[in-house]
Amino acid sequence: MNIDIALEKIEEKGYLDVAIDPTLDLFEEIQKLKKEKNAVLLAHYYQDADIQDVADYIGDSLGLAQQAAQTDADMIVFAGVHFMAETAKILNPTKKVLLPDLNAGCSLADSAPADAFRAFKAKYPDHIVVSYVNCTAEIKALSDIICTSGNVEKIIESIPMDQPIIFAPDKNLGAYVNKVTGRNMVLWNGSCMVHEIFSLEKILRLKTQHPKAKVLAHPECEQAVLDVADYVGSTTGILNFAKKDDAREYIVVTETGILHQMMKDNPNKTFIPAPPNNGCACNDCPHMKLNTLEKLYLCMKYEQPELLMDEQLRIEAKKPIDRMLEISRKAGLIK
Repeated sequence: MNIDIALEKIEEKGYLDVAIDPTLDLFEEIQKLKKEKNAVLLAHYYQDADIQDVADYIGDSLGLAQQAAQTDADMIVFAGVHFMAETAKILNPTKKVLLPDLNAGCSLADSAPADAFRAFKAKYPDHIVVSYVNCTAEIKALSDIICTSGNVEKIIESIPMDQPIIFAPDKNLGAYVNKVTGRNMVLWNGSCMVHEIFSLEKILRLKTQHPKAKVLAHPECEQAVLDVADYVGSTTGILNFAKKDDAREYIVVTETGILHQMMKDNPNKTFIPAPPNNGCACNDCPHMKLNTLEKLYLCMKYEQPELLMDEQLRIEAKKPIDRMLEISRKAGLIK
């Protein structure tokens, strides 16, 4: 497909469907494009290894939000999912924000439709809304404070104990936070498809096969899985724990993209991906994995697909993100 037709079909396909010269060194070409266009490439830990290796910054949602807020680049290329690129645009209205594939959504964000959440919120008029960053711009605009898995405890602890809270959209993260903070937040019934289908039975079997292995789990997992974990934390938290801890083997209960950095940081340790409750050996996010090196190159070369946003929605969605960043700075989580 030629570029003119491909540009016309972006809305239909979600990405540029253009043939690439197979002799091109895409790593080299992407590096050139970053310099030519004063572009910064932000990538989530769940991206493919090739994309992580060519990125300027790799991080979890909190780190990526901070980088997006601080960048002086003219163009932000987001190798992640839709809500992450939205967050970058919310924080950078004058910059061009690109996403290699607009179809890279999020099952957790999709589990909270704005109209249904607005009606849910109306039932609790005395509650403030804390929403996990894995949500749409519309949900952010209906929230008082945004949080990530890396700062959620500090965010909740900053709110007076007598102030009732609605937590959205992840019921598993909300239940975990209720448990560790002693709160009784009202939880929206949403979840992440990747973290919901880990098999407790298979994890226990792995623990039997690897008795010295420690279990590291993301708090989006169900409580029964978290109960057998040696450490529960964000992707960055899991990475840092593995670097500092003295165990040699780990069972990792989150999206498998994180294993690339874990193995780079700890070449003498063994990391075993926890299996889901199906026939697969490991658990990949189908949305994260829609981004490829080829789509990334085309996205940067032609500066499409671009993420656009209604300005009033952007302004409303920015307020709770700013509040999150302010609380995170005070808590010493970010600079």
